[in-house]
Amino acid sequence: MDVLELMNRDKFAANAGCKITDVDERHAVAEMTVTSEHLNGGGVCQGGALFTLGDLAIAALVNSGGRLTFGISNNITFVSSANVGDHLRAEAVWVADHHKIPSAEARVTNQEGRLICHITGMGYRKTT
Repeated sequence: MDVLELMNRDKFAANAGCKITDVDERHAVAEMTVTSEHLNGGGVCQGGALFTLGDLAIAALVNSGGRLTFGISNNITFVSSANVGDHLRAEAVWVADHHKIPSAEARVTNQEGRLICHITGMGYRKTT
């Protein structure tokens, strides 16, 4: 299974403007630029958009080994706001590359390197 092909089939993330820019077996990076379409009622980037970006990076990492892995648990902590025009980068790294229940974390930062949010995720690896 090609992980980039799998991630490119994620229509929700693509429609939100999220794209995988780097992936290997050690880390994965997803990026997005905040547009007016991402804003919540308070005028800052909606948490669901931030979650989608980080979740895509985590999904790319946990699927990078070639075994189909679905998310089973995620947690997000918001640290600061993102605004229109901010270029966001989510980098996912391993917490534990377990054969059945892997876990990873993603840090979402803006173009200045400021932490926007932190996401942890667990997956379940399907057997073939």
